Amino acid sequence: MEPLVSIITPSFNQGAYLERTILSVLNQNYPNIEYIVMDGNSTDESVEIIKKYSSRIGYWQSEKDKGQTDAINQGFSHAHGQFFAWINSDDTYEPNAVSQAVNYLLNHSEVGMVYGDCNFIDAEDRVIGKFNAKPTDYQKLRTGYVHIPQQSSFWRAELWHQVAPLDTSIYFAMDYDLWLRLSKISNIVYTPQLWANFRLHGDAKTISEDDRCWPDMLRIHYRDGGKWWQPIVWKYWIRKLVAPYLKCKRKKMINEQS
Repeated sequence: MEPLVSIITPSFNQGAYLERTILSVLNQNYPNIEYIVMDGNSTDESVEIIKKYSSRIGYWQSEKDKGQTDAINQGFSHAHGQFFAWINSDDTYEPNAVSQAVNYLLNHSEVGMVYGDCNFIDAEDRVIGKFNAKPTDYQKLRTGYVHIPQQSSFWRAELWHQVAPLDTSIYFAMDYDLWLRLSKISNIVYTPQLWANFRLHGDAKTISEDDRCWPDMLRIHYRDGGKWWQPIVWKYWIRKLVAPYLKCKRKKMINEQS
């Protein structure tokens, strides 16, 4: 039997997109997936959507949590797979994502995490761009050279158990925190295969709260012994200066399709 893959979806009031996320997991061409949905006590139609697919979901709950990072930690505490991933409740997988990721990890025992390509999509699932995914490693990540689409990353469960739980005080860059931890003890590898879609819409954290990402990254930098004069710090200040332009550019990408 194929190895079990545990996929977590943290969600809160994303009923407009949640069903598409769920179906992108359930409709994978890989037969052995444990799907876990952690809803943060949503007040929209999210719970009804989850219940609609509950017979195919390994575990779900709808309870107040301490935020997305806490929901991810809780979700993986219920997971039993050999490989782990999470996909947020407004993003989607390509149909062959899990099978290709598992195949890669099975054939590269020296690799702890693999990530593929990712498209930007709008609220109506139309492709509006491509994530700039590139190879990186622990040393590059420490400088702020990230280039990993969270939606298309898969890693070995044994490594999660070595580095977990994630820091619940990190609101935005919990994925960056995880990649640092994984890359410090294993190889992380990029493969140019399209595995996921990153939805950009007006209510997404990436649009509405993007200015909280780099401050989180800087907190992690100093937490891990980083110095004020290292590259990630001056990248933070450059990013802070150009943030209004980047935010405007992403909003423009959305508006051009509406």
